This record gives sequence, C-alpha cells and structure tokens, in this order.
Amino acid sequence: MKIQHNLKLILLLFLITGISFSQNNTTIANGPFKATDASLATYKYPEWFRDAKFGIWSHWGPQAVPRQGDWYAKKMYQEGSADYKYHVEYYGHPSKFGYKDIIPLWKAQKFNPEELMALYKKAGAKYFVSMGTHHDNFFLWNSKLHSWNSVKMGPKKDIVGLWQKAAKNEGLKFGVSEHLGASYTWFQASHDADKDGKYKGVPYDGNNPKYQDLYHAKTAENDKEWLTNNPKFQKEWLERINELVNVYQPDLLYSDSKMPFGDIGRSMIANFYNTNMSVNNGNLEAIYNCKESSNGKWVQDMERGVMDEINPHPWQTDTSIGDWYYKTGQEYKSATYIIQMLCDIVSKNGNLLINIVQTPEGDLEPDMLLTLEEIGQWMAVNGEGIYGTRPWGVFGERPTNAVTVKTAKFNEKNISYTADDIRFTKKGEDTLYAFCLEKPTNDIRIKSLGKGAKYNSKSVVAITVLGSQEVLQWQLENDALVIKKPAHLPNWSVIGFKIEFKK
Repeated sequence: MKIQHNLKLILLLFLITGISFSQNNTTIANGPFKATDASLATYKYPEWFRDAKFGIWSHWGPQAVPRQGDWYAKKMYQEGSADYKYHVEYYGHPSKFGYKDIIPLWKAQKFNPEELMALYKKAGAKYFVSMGTHHDNFFLWNSKLHSWNSVKMGPKKDIVGLWQKAAKNEGLKFGVSEHLGASYTWFQASHDADKDGKYKGVPYDGNNPKYQDLYHAKTAENDKEWLTNNPKFQKEWLERINELVNVYQPDLLYSDSKMPFGDIGRSMIANFYNTNMSVNNGNLEAIYNCKESSNGKWVQDMERGVMDEINPHPWQTDTSIGDWYYKTGQEYKSATYIIQMLCDIVSKNGNLLINIVQTPEGDLEPDMLLTLEEIGQWMAVNGEGIYGTRPWGVFGERPTNAVTVKTAKFNEKNISYTADDIRFTKKGEDTLYAFCLEKPTNDIRIKSLGKGAKYNSKSVVAITVLGSQEVLQWQLENDALVIKKPAHLPNWSVIGFKIEFKK
C-alpha cells in the first residue's frame, strides 16, 4: 500500500507541474507551445532578460586540463596539428592515450562556485550560464542517460547543479549551454589514424567499440556538416537535452548552432518553454539562444559578433575574455574593451554574455580577478544607464568616415572604439544616457540632440556625469548638443552622461 501511495504522489507531482512523464525524455511537457513555427512565434520576451544586459559564462570542462585552449578533444586527433604534437609529447599517441584518459585528470579541486558567483554578481552580472556539455560529449550534470558525466568521472561533482545552487543563492538567473548537437560530426576525428610515421594506419581509440558512447559511432560518408543528419543521433540529442531541461529547469538554454534538427529542435524548444511555464506559475520566463535569426521565436545569439544597428528583437553576443578554454600564456580582453562592447551591444537592443576563463583546477587567475573588479567598479556607478534600459531612436554616433563593421559572427576582432564613439540608451521617455566609449579630450558634441535633429523634440533640463558631482556647462546648438569637457572625469575610460528632458 505504501508503494502505491508513493506512486500516486509521484503521478500527482507530474500533473501539478504540467510535465509529461516520459522514460525517454522525448515528450513535450503540457502547455501552450507546440513543435511548430506558428506556435513558437507566440513567444514573448521576458522582461528579466531585456533588463539584465550582462551575463557571465563558465565555458569549462575536461578540455581545460592540457592548458592548450579550445577544441583540444578534436585537435589532439588531427595529425600534424599543434595539439596533436603536444598530446603525443606529454601524454602519448592517441591510439594508446586518448581523450577518455584526459577526463579522469580533471579534478576541479579548487572549484568554489559560491565564491565565484559572488565575484560575478559583484562584477555586475545578472545571469550566469554553466556549460552543460561541449562537443566532447562529456556531461557536467548528473545524467541518468549518459555515463560519461562529471558525477561519475573526473571531479565526481554535479557541476551544473552546484552552479545553479550558487546562482540562486546570489539572486542570478541561471542558464546552461549545450554543444551536443555538433558533437556527432565534430568528434569523428577520433575514429581516424595517422597517415604517416611509426603509427601509420593504427586506429585512434575512438575506433574501440568499448568507448563508442563517448566518441559516438562512425558517421556515414555524407554526414559531415556541423549538425548530424542521422535520425538516431538526433533522437538521442533530444532525449539528453530534454533530460537536462526537465531535471534542472534552467531560465536560459543555449545551443551552439542554428536551431537543431527541424521539428526535433522545435519539440525541444516547446518542451523547454512549457516546462519553464509550469515552474513559474504559468508565466513564460525562458530564454532560448541559438545562432539563427529569431523572428520572435527565441533570442538570436552571435558568437564573437556585434550587430551594426538596433535589432527589433532582443539578441545576445556571446564571447570569451580570452580563448574558450584555459590556455597557457593567452591574452585577455581588458575591462575597458568589455565595457565598450557592453555599451555598444546594449545600445542596439542586445545582451553581452562573456566567458570568464577558469583554470583546470576551477579557480581564476589574478588578472581575471582584477578585470572583474574593474568591471564591477564601473557597473556600480554606470549601471543605471545599462540595466533596465531600452534602445533610443538611434544606437549612437560614430567618428566621421568610420568604416561600418557589418553584422556578422566573429566580427569583434574588426571593431575598435574611440572618444568620438557615442552610444545611447534610455529609460522611459525622459532620460537618455550617452556613453563616450573613450575618455573625451575635447568638448562633447552630440549631433543627435542638436536643434535640427529628428530624434528628440523635448527640452534638455539637466546633464550630469555618472560618477561625478561636477556641475556641467552645456548649450544647445543647431547641429549638436555641446557639453563642455568636464574639468575632472571619473577614473575609467568609458564615460557616461545622464541627460534629462523636460517632462
């Protein structure tokens, strides 16, 4: 009788939460969303994401162990590559010592999620994203479907669960990233063999049937694109990502691809949205990121890229402060450049999600800590012009004869900012923020607020510098609002002006 009573309680729980019970995690949770474009087009962007603007990502896992940067699990199987040569020298040939043997070396012995989350909150992040699984097919959650996970191997910890608990304790929204969809073709290098040398023709360890659940089975000859065309793999992807969503119920889910696998991907998104509504009293608070124009169905993500104009739909840039994984001697973005990117992105209706590189052990290097501190100091004073803002009539002003860097992924390397770059945000209709992306050396001329400009018809009644009590001198001319350069400017490069209009 007790067993029957417990089963009834479990069934009742699923009915209350609206989650359909499915042993294979392929069922869409009960709710308004279906696996169709028409249904997903009814999605409404939650205000929390539009207000948040700034998130931090932990793009971290066993690939950090060799300290060679991104894509190590693939490149170590690419004969002649720098990572292959490093692997052979330090670990041995991949027919004998493969990626499966790297995983146990990841101990994460200095991982302190509570301490790190407090740092990220102090730096100004409003949401945090944990790696769920990278292309290496190693899961950082307590999966019942896949034994190659961080609870059973490596650190023996539920990394996703620990991050989620720490984020919740700090009041941050929590997300997870999945890169699994691309892993099926990405990991095929593990099935190869050397073409030259003493190991010529000797298969790498990915060919061993014993490890196919990590390296995946060998794909068909025509299955070489970023996302697999194999229906069996696609169904497996759905089951595993639905497990992640159903168990952890994140606020945000990121796919490292366009929307995966047609109707299968739509099914996953519908399940995510419905599951999210079931735990938020019927309110949709979910954000789904993928690298495809959204048309209002999700939040488009642009890897290391920035848009060149205001987008009518909220969007996101994802980037890293350095390489995606820890790499010895790598160079990092400065706090100033990150703040410049943030202002640029927010002015165009976007959010910035940035990876803060962790060591294999799980802590941060001193330069990471210093950069976070500098960002936090700036955000503490200037955040009122970032958080909760919306785009103005124009995103900003650029130097005369400046070359426009067109909207594209991976365009950040082509973008630089000067004192003549100004970016706008607004709160309501009576407050405008203008950020000079480098410290001004002359009077500030804002052409968009000149008497003859089309973007504003209200009278300016007050102008202040964020972080300064200095009384400013300014005048309205036909071609520009001219602000006399303040005698004393705050001790950072990006300077924010608060401009108030007559109500």
